[in-house]
Amino acid sequence: MQWRETADRLRTRYPKLSELMDEAEEEVLAFIHFPKDHWRQISSSNPLERFNNEIKCRTHVVGIFPNDKAVLRLVGALAAEQSDEWSLSRQYMSQEGLKLVMKDMSESKILENKSEKDVA
Repeated sequence: MQWRETADRLRTRYPKLSELMDEAEEEVLAFIHFPKDHWRQISSSNPLERFNNEIKCRTHVVGIFPNDKAVLRLVGALAAEQSDEWSLSRQYMSQEGLKLVMKDMSESKILENKSEKDVA
C-alpha cells in the first residue's frame, strides 16, 4: 500500500514522522471502507464551511450577546435546523452505501471478537 511505502521511505531520515504515520494510518485511511461514490463527500468540508458562514451571518445580525448561554442557544438552534434540513431534504450520502459500510463494520467486529475469544 502506498501509505506504508511512503512511511518506510521516510523511516531512516524522519523516524518520528514515520512512527506517526504508522499510528495514524487506520484513522487517516478510514474513508476507504466507504463506497467510492462517498469519497468526495467525505473529503469535502463544504457543509462545514456553509454551516460556519451561517453562524457568522446570524451572529452578525444579533451583534452583541448578553451572555455565553445566548450564543450557545443560537448556535444550538442553527445546528438543530441544519440537522433537520439534511435529514429531511438532502441526502449527503446514499443510505444503501452507508448500510453496506455498517454491515462490513459489524462483520469485522464479530470476526475480531471471535478471534480474541479463540486466543483466550
